[in-house]
Amino acid sequence: MELLEIITPALVICVSCLIFLFVWRKSHKGGRLPPGPMPLPIIGNMLQLNLKNIPASLSKLAKEYGPVYTLHLGPQLTVVLHGYEAVREALIDRGDEFLGRGRVPIIDDTQKGYGILFSNGERWKQMRRFSLMTLRNFGMGKRSIEERVQEEARCLVEEFRKTEAQPFDPTFILSCAPCNVICSILFNERFHYKNENFLSLMDLLKENFKQISSPWTQMYNLWPTLIRHLPGKHKAFSKRLNDVKYFILEKVKEHQNSLDPNNPRDYIDCFLRRREQEKHNPESEFDLENLATCGSNLFSAGTETTTSTLKFGLLLLMKHPEVEAKVHEEIDRVIGRDQSPCMKDKMKLPYTEAVLHEIQRYITLLPSNLPHTVIRDTKFRQYVIPKGTTILPLLSSVLFDCKEFPNPERFDPDHFLDKNGNFRKTEYFVPFSLGKRACIGEGLARMELFLFLTTILQNFSLKPLVEPKEIDIQPLVTGLINIPPPYKLCLIPR
Repeated sequence: MELLEIITPALVICVSCLIFLFVWRKSHKGGRLPPGPMPLPIIGNMLQLNLKNIPASLSKLAKEYGPVYTLHLGPQLTVVLHGYEAVREALIDRGDEFLGRGRVPIIDDTQKGYGILFSNGERWKQMRRFSLMTLRNFGMGKRSIEERVQEEARCLVEEFRKTEAQPFDPTFILSCAPCNVICSILFNERFHYKNENFLSLMDLLKENFKQISSPWTQMYNLWPTLIRHLPGKHKAFSKRLNDVKYFILEKVKEHQNSLDPNNPRDYIDCFLRRREQEKHNPESEFDLENLATCGSNLFSAGTETTTSTLKFGLLLLMKHPEVEAKVHEEIDRVIGRDQSPCMKDKMKLPYTEAVLHEIQRYITLLPSNLPHTVIRDTKFRQYVIPKGTTILPLLSSVLFDCKEFPNPERFDPDHFLDKNGNFRKTEYFVPFSLGKRACIGEGLARMELFLFLTTILQNFSLKPLVEPKEIDIQPLVTGLINIPPPYKLCLIPR
């Protein structure tokens, strides 16, 4: 009896492995799927990946299997695109076929396909089109987005002055500014940096941003069916996502009571007006669930990403004081000390613009991109990729292309300057991704990064607590997102 109990599960495992191998060989027969390492049952190719730096592992595999290869992330069939040509061909030239959003279970379990970032099909089209139009034509109230960002930049500087040139961690204050910009766009309201509701919202966003790249979250996304019912950090993650949604819904209730359809004040007013206009349209996606989730997406994508870029940026400038000195000189010469920077100044500040681009290239904030899927069986090059297959367009492989950016491992603003010192554009600058799924907040993010960084450097010099050569610029965590390391600095008024 005991022997039978041992033999039975062993046979089940052996049969499962044989079935898996048969299916795997069949799918690769005749060159249908791109080449790739042979996976193991259940865990796939996880043993070939360094979970502390998955993008580096993916680039290493590309050297062996080419720019388009197959990988099994756990049980999930995935095709990796490595290098500019493969990424552009898929997301631009074949964009309609690679249009789907891949599943991120820890988010899908809560947001259930609503909103902008993780929706698909007609819902995604309606939400993206509306959000893009609203952000581009932001005429609510009497102030443009630029004026709102400039106001927040001034508030940011005033908060920094309160540190009185003493050592401090800039994370919190840097987070407040972009978060308040999103609040202004969504609610037509900005909060004092000590407002309790604002602090609560900031804490929710910060904690989930940190957790999204954690090993636990990566494990959950690979085997959600198994882990979903177990205790763990995913429960708190989902609760925080819901709490952000409830925060937004409270603001929606306030807007419903004071809405003037002829004079929309903000994103919520525009959405509510559109909802009323389409109330008899059965195909409309303008409901409160989409409104709350769109707002949550704007907070998640627009707050911590900008914060992390700025935090990395200050660290890199302290690591390279000669670069900071050149930015100071250019700002003083073009703008001076008394006038607030504006977007018109951008064209006159080629070196500052090059520094901003190099910061974003070098930190590669979203190295593996958000996952895509193919929405139908797709012939790509000499391969056939089945409908629903997850696609990973590896942005780090484009941003670190050694032909476009000589010595890509080195922080060097000259990567974005021509021989005459003019700013040099390049199609290889893809921190916001490419194609129809590119970040809808790219314009806002570029504006914030420029106005915040130039305003900070117009008013302060950066002083590290250690020698520049001792500054560690390695990410704290490299996962879906590169998380900047913690540090303190002194801001010396200029």
